Amino acid sequence: MKILKNIRAAAEALKKAKYTVVFTGAGISAESGLPTFRGEGGIWKEVDPNYFNIDFFLKKPGLTWEIIKKVFYDQLINVKPNLAHHILSIMGQQGIIQSVITQNIDHLHQEAGCKKVIELHGTYRRLICTRCSTEYDYTFADLNYLPPTCFVCRGVLKPDFVFFNEKLSPEVKRRAFDEVKKADVLLVIGTRAEVYPANTLPQLAKEQGATIIEINLNPSPFTDHYTDIFLNIGAAEGMKQLCRLLMCQEETPAGK
Repeated sequence: MKILKNIRAAAEALKKAKYTVVFTGAGISAESGLPTFRGEGGIWKEVDPNYFNIDFFLKKPGLTWEIIKKVFYDQLINVKPNLAHHILSIMGQQGIIQSVITQNIDHLHQEAGCKKVIELHGTYRRLICTRCSTEYDYTFADLNYLPPTCFVCRGVLKPDFVFFNEKLSPEVKRRAFDEVKKADVLLVIGTRAEVYPANTLPQLAKEQGATIIEINLNPSPFTDHYTDIFLNIGAAEGMKQLCRLLMCQEETPAGK
């Protein structure tokens, strides 16, 4: 079968690689129970994305926070990493991968034990004051009273993830691009990478001579253009198969 051939080719590429960077999206967290954004049953099918425009948030933070709480915080507080997250952590410990760049705000890579994680779009676990820029852990806020406000200046707190029409942190963007430039393998998992600048990372890796391994249930916009090895499979199953060939499965969490 082609999928088995591709898994073997992917494992071989990972064995030979000197610097492997992992690039993940919502698809890797779907098996933890989190919906994707644009797929079937995705968040943007249920919620108007205009609520997540930074200008709308600044005008009506209370309304936006009600939706944020329902869509993100009520779900994320109880969500746990899945097998794919745990295997990436093990691969990091064994030196098979060097870093993870994620578009996800769910903090699941870190919870699974991944050490070098670049959160391209920020994290739900940190809040930042829109007036004085004081930062808080999300547990500081009582989300029964919305919008949460700053202890220092009473300004409205905003989740420290990127809204529509809001710029990425230049430092985070630089770190992500620097990692990709060092990679001789880019392992893409569970993302279609349709938003800027995430959508430029596979191209940049390819231009730098990296081998692109893609694990996705469906082809992405870059599959035909940049991907060298396409694994048409779910994130957890794909990582499990790779882990077997790389001889790291015996260290995955019990019962996984």
